[in-house]
Amino acid sequence: MSNLQLHNYFRSSTSVRVRAALNLKGLSYDYIPLSLLKGEQASADHLALNPSGLVPTLVTPQGALPQSLAILEWLDEVHPEPALLPRDAWARARVRSLAHIIALDVHPVNNLRILQHLEAEYGVDAEGKAAWFGKWAHAGMAALEARLASEPETGTFCHGETVGLADLCLYAQVLNNGRFGVTLEDYPTIARIQDACMDIPALEKAAPANQIDAT
Repeated sequence: MSNLQLHNYFRSSTSVRVRAALNLKGLSYDYIPLSLLKGEQASADHLALNPSGLVPTLVTPQGALPQSLAILEWLDEVHPEPALLPRDAWARARVRSLAHIIALDVHPVNNLRILQHLEAEYGVDAEGKAAWFGKWAHAGMAALEARLASEPETGTFCHGETVGLADLCLYAQVLNNGRFGVTLEDYPTIARIQDACMDIPALEKAAPANQIDAT
């Protein structure tokens, strides 16, 4: 048994981010699957770890840590190699800013509980939910593309030549976007970075299709 346990769902993009970081840093962990479709994230056992009833939750020797961005930064501080954030303060701020476009602007609107609420309360069908998500996903992706295409710090990856925090968020979100028909046709810089991410075994290993609970 590892000293890290990741409570997560195979298709959750926030879970993908954390799995990718753990893989990149060569850290072993116990994979604890929770089916969001079955509501297992709302079990009493999981709520005791994460009262928000969301995934992922990383259980560490110090306690349970919810929220993927907090998990990623904790991992980077405790296991600094390879680094997910640059050492320079401005560069760190830039990487966080790029990551937040995905994590704070795009991801929340396709969270399962939001989509379920649209269906249950307003009768929105699958096509309507895809249109809802597509509107906000394209807005966020367009903003991200504009920055990545114009800012000199962009390299093979979102910032320079190594995978970082922003790339993990982007990689996971692009995989998820495809489920809703949001393609990269209009985002050539993002498409190029995504291709580079997909060539990294640690990230490919974190993809939803490669998890034990994938169905």
